[in-house]
Amino acid sequence: MISISNISKSFGKIQAIKDVSLDLKPGMFGLLGPNGAGKSTLMRTLATLLQPDAGNITLNGTDISKNPQVMRETLGYLPQDFGVYPRMSALALLDHLAILKGVSNAKERRKQVEELLRAVNLWTMRGAAVATYSGGMRQRFGVAQALLGDPKVLIVDEPTAGLDPFERQRFLDLLSEAGEDKVIILSTHIVDDVRDLCPDMAIMGEGEIVARGAPEDLIAKINGKVWRKKVEKGDVDALKEKHKVLSTRLLMGGVIISVLADSAPEAGFEADDPNLEDAYFAHLYRMV
Repeated sequence: MISISNISKSFGKIQAIKDVSLDLKPGMFGLLGPNGAGKSTLMRTLATLLQPDAGNITLNGTDISKNPQVMRETLGYLPQDFGVYPRMSALALLDHLAILKGVSNAKERRKQVEELLRAVNLWTMRGAAVATYSGGMRQRFGVAQALLGDPKVLIVDEPTAGLDPFERQRFLDLLSEAGEDKVIILSTHIVDDVRDLCPDMAIMGEGEIVARGAPEDLIAKINGKVWRKKVEKGDVDALKEKHKVLSTRLLMGGVIISVLADSAPEAGFEADDPNLEDAYFAHLYRMV
């Protein structure tokens, strides 16, 4: 179990994390928020790459700020951006990383490396240098290295960025198969990733946790309060001034506008069942 207690982190005058507290048990946990919300700073702090300015983080009761090796020995981490050795093939680099992760048995290491390269659909490109890979291929390699050594804590930061729909689904399937005995933290700004995978989640905005709970519970808080209408583009700004607008979406020359209200905001709005995207914006904008 991971316990995050009142941690804060600043970079100069910018406070990236503000008094964040979370308890995380084994299973999938989604951290949803826009770019710049502080998600990556929180993930880097959990991975012991950053020290919090205040508060503490414990893994099974051990303070990882004082004993970072406790986390590092059991961690699989896919950051938003990562570098690679320029001339090493995927096969050689993954084998090298497996050694660094403590997979010392050569037969076991080879089996694990080959299985992971197949799982992320890179087997046919195993002999090519990772530095020559496309963005999506490098992301898939990053997934493979994060899963090396059967980590008990898996942190993936914006993992589906750059993946096409087929590869995104392949990755999500890999995560769901990773096992219920792991603490798996999925940090993303993509609502669908969390909706499809995570029974527990939090929404982060401006460095703070603004909501926490099961996706269906967060949605339930706005049941009967979501109204939609197709309007002209020129009407959107005026509607935003008058109502609690959750989102706008272009559709066939017009705009579908979604509003949070206890009753119909005005003529033409129709009640609709809320989804996780509606709940995300309602909590992010602190409308509920």
